[in-house]
Amino acid sequence: MTCTGFIHSTESFGSVDGPGIRFLIFLQGCRMRCRYCHNPDTWKLSKGSESSECSESSEHYQSVELLLDRAERYRDYWGREGGITVSGGEALLQMDFLTALFEEAHRRGINTCLDTAAQPFTREEPFFSRFQRLMQSTDLVLLDLKHMDSERHKWLTGHTNENILDCARWLSDAGVPVWIRHVLVPGITDDEEHLRSMRRFIDTLRNVKKVEVLPYHTLGVQKWDKLGIPYTLKDVPLPTAEQERRAREILVN
Repeated sequence: MTCTGFIHSTESFGSVDGPGIRFLIFLQGCRMRCRYCHNPDTWKLSKGSESSECSESSEHYQSVELLLDRAERYRDYWGREGGITVSGGEALLQMDFLTALFEEAHRRGINTCLDTAAQPFTREEPFFSRFQRLMQSTDLVLLDLKHMDSERHKWLTGHTNENILDCARWLSDAGVPVWIRHVLVPGITDDEEHLRSMRRFIDTLRNVKKVEVLPYHTLGVQKWDKLGIPYTLKDVPLPTAEQERRAREILVN
């Protein structure tokens, strides 16, 4: 038996998803339905299941060894800070594979970064013990905070945010380094009260190394159209330079 993951795609030269140059691995499967998602083609869960465990390969699966062998072809470009970043979809839905991947990466001396919205997080078992083990081989978490108001979060993503904020608190208590990411969507996630509420929350965390404001874009709309999924934010404008500056002034400075 070889530990394999249900893979959407990879990119060999990522420069914005963690420190340095990164080999990016996008896992398939997500429970969230974010209205601005630019990868709705990653939503489908593996073979009708919610997780991909250690199992025999199929045409959609790739092994830990194969992925890391491919990644290491580009190791000369990573510099001191680079490595691999695993994103999605939601990578935590494939916890066993992700843990095996990161543990083997550490054995090879490869820096590991997890890009997650933390939607599956819970302190209940068996998830919690598995998550704690994963964090032992995770060098950095890119944590996507979408909205501080739980009902607005549910409207935006299909899920409330209590467990996501709890994940942020646990990561802080555990001392796991985190970059906070927030997508700035005009009229939805950019009002001053919301941004200041998020800043107050971030200020309670002791492990935040960086805060990033990511401007909303529509580069993925064609994927929604191709999949036949109605895109409900078509009338939302892109953020202006002034809106971005104001958000960064509140969240970052």
